Amino acid sequence: MAGYAEIAKQVIHALGGQENIQSIAHCATRLRVMVHDREKVDAEAIEEIEKVKGAFYNSGQYQIIFGTGTVNRVFEAVTELGVEGSTKSDIKKESAKQGSAFQRAIRVFGDVFVPIIPVLVATGLFMGLRGLILQETVLGWFGLTPDSVPTNLILFTEILTDTAFAFLPALVAWSAFRVFGGTPIIGLVLGLMLVSPALPNAWAVAEGAADPLYYFGFIAVSGYQGSVLPAFFAGLVGAKLEKALRKRIPEALDLILTPFLVLLIMIMLSLFVLGPILHAAENGIFASMNFLLDLPFGLSGLVIGLTHQIITVTGIHHIFNFLEIQLLERLGFNPFNPIITGAIAAQGGAALAVAVKTSSKKLKALSYPSALSAFLGITEPAIFGVNLRYVKPFVMGLIGGGVSGFLASILNLQATGMAITVIPGTLLYLNEQIFSYILVNLVAIGTAFTLTYLFGFTDKMLEKK
Repeated sequence: MAGYAEIAKQVIHALGGQENIQSIAHCATRLRVMVHDREKVDAEAIEEIEKVKGAFYNSGQYQIIFGTGTVNRVFEAVTELGVEGSTKSDIKKESAKQGSAFQRAIRVFGDVFVPIIPVLVATGLFMGLRGLILQETVLGWFGLTPDSVPTNLILFTEILTDTAFAFLPALVAWSAFRVFGGTPIIGLVLGLMLVSPALPNAWAVAEGAADPLYYFGFIAVSGYQGSVLPAFFAGLVGAKLEKALRKRIPEALDLILTPFLVLLIMIMLSLFVLGPILHAAENGIFASMNFLLDLPFGLSGLVIGLTHQIITVTGIHHIFNFLEIQLLERLGFNPFNPIITGAIAAQGGAALAVAVKTSSKKLKALSYPSALSAFLGITEPAIFGVNLRYVKPFVMGLIGGGVSGFLASILNLQATGMAITVIPGTLLYLNEQIFSYILVNLVAIGTAFTLTYLFGFTDKMLEKK
C-alpha cells in the first residue's frame, strides 16, 4: 500500500507536474486543483492512483475525490512536496471566471444559499419531531390526546419551527451581502426591515386578515416573510451600492454615512421597486414548479426522478435549494424531497451492484464505500467514481430514480424539511409516512441494483473504461 507521500507524487505527476499546477485546495472530500494547461493532465492516470475514488473536471477545476479524512492527508503531502496551497475562497475566485454565464450565475446562487441551509435542515427536523410528538397515536401511548397538550408546549415548538422562515429574508440578505462583498451586518438589518412588524404581515395579507399599505396610490407594500428573491437582489444591489459609496465618501464620514445611505436607499428600492417586481417573478416560478409537481399519474415524480442526477452532474443543482425553500414556506411541506431521495438512493444501488458483481478488488474497495456514501445522501463518489466511468450503471441508476420518483408521487409523500435524503432523510418523515418513505428508497435501490447487475455491468467494461 502506497503512503501519502507516494500518492502525492503520483497526483502531481498526473496533473502535468508541479509547474502545471496553478493552485490547489481541498474541501471535505475532494482535492480541488486549478491547472495552467488542461491538455497536460493525464485523467486516466489520476483515476488509477490508490485511494482515488473518482475525478472530474467542473467549474474550471480538476476535482479528485479521496473521501473524508484521506483528502486532508493527501493535501498535506502535496504541499510538503513544494506545491503551494490556496484557500477555497481563492479557488472560487479563480474558477468564477470560467464556465457559461448561466453556470456562473447558478454557482453564485449556491454560494448565497449553501450557508443558510443548515438552519433550514434543523427547522425541518424540528417540524418532523413536532409532528411525531403531537400524533394522536404517539400521545395515546402516554394516555394523552391532542387537547391535553399544554398550550405553552405548542408555542415552544412553533418557536423552533417558524423562526427561520419568518426571518428568511434577513438570512438571505446577510448571506448575499457577504458573497457580493458588502458588510454582512448591514445586509442582516436590511433583511430584518423587509419583515419589520411595522409592515403588514405577508401571510396575514395572503389570508385576507390584513390589508397591504398603498403608496402613491398603486404600490401595494407588505412584509416579505418567507420570500427569497427580493432579499437576494436587495443584498446584491445593496452590496454593490455600499462598495461604490465607500470609494466616494471621505473616511472621516464613512462610518456614519455609508450604512445610513445604504439602508435608506435600499429599503426604499426594495419596498417600492425590487420587492413588487421580484415577488411577482417568485410567484411565477413557484406556480411553474407547482404545475410540474401536480402532473397526474405520477408523471412529475417520473420526470424529476429520471433527470435529477443528470442535472446534479452539470453542477447547476443549487437552483433546487431556492425551489425547496419556496415549497416549504408556501405549502408547509416539501414534495420535491421524496422524489429526489429515490434518485440519490438509486445511484447507490447501482454502485452496490457493481461492487457485488466485479471481480476487481480495487473496484470493490471503491464501490462499496461509494454506495454507502450515496445511502447517506452524497452521490459524488458513486457517480464520478463508479457509475459514470462505465456509463450503463449511471443510466440504470437514472431508471431506478424515475421508478422511485413515480412511486413517491403516487404515494403523495411530503417531507417536513429539505437538504437531507435517503437514510438521514428519514428524520423528515417521522409520521405516518415513514414506511412509505422507506419503501420508496428500497424500490430505488432494488431497481437500480437489479438492472445494473443483470444488464448494466460486466468485468469486460474494465478494459473499455
